[in-house]
Amino acid sequence: MHSTTAPARQDYLKHTPELFKKFLDFSMAIPLDPKLRGLVDIRASQLNGCAFCLDMHVKQAKLHDERELRVHHIAIWRESPLFSEKERAALAWTEALTQLDAHGVSDTLYAEVSEHFAPAELNALTYLVMGINGWNRLNIAFRQPPGSKDKAYGLDKAGLA
Repeated sequence: MHSTTAPARQDYLKHTPELFKKFLDFSMAIPLDPKLRGLVDIRASQLNGCAFCLDMHVKQAKLHDERELRVHHIAIWRESPLFSEKERAALAWTEALTQLDAHGVSDTLYAEVSEHFAPAELNALTYLVMGINGWNRLNIAFRQPPGSKDKAYGLDKAGLA
């Protein structure tokens, strides 16, 4: 007889704290505006279905004074009038790198994004997308419960319990 209860997943922070710290340091070193970071982190987390990261980044967005309606509109950013051209370029880049096409990133998209981001900024944006995709995969693999680290990360201050 098989059990229908899923086994508890390990706590990756407990078992590999040095890797967690290095990955966190990498993520925190990326020099982009917190509001732009929030848009990217939320969109990638939506696409990947990472409940823990989506929960975290929505709360961070509130703490960074992001407008609530903009957070709701991230999933429909193409139709929404609430995002700048630079933010739209970042969201398009996020989607392209999160859901890689068999042919990679098109020259058209690269040119469009390059109009809004200087080379160093585009590199930083790319590292940001790489990072959030890594965090999403880590938290999905080990099923980190949404909100489980709110107090430790100061996210309880967002008032979105």
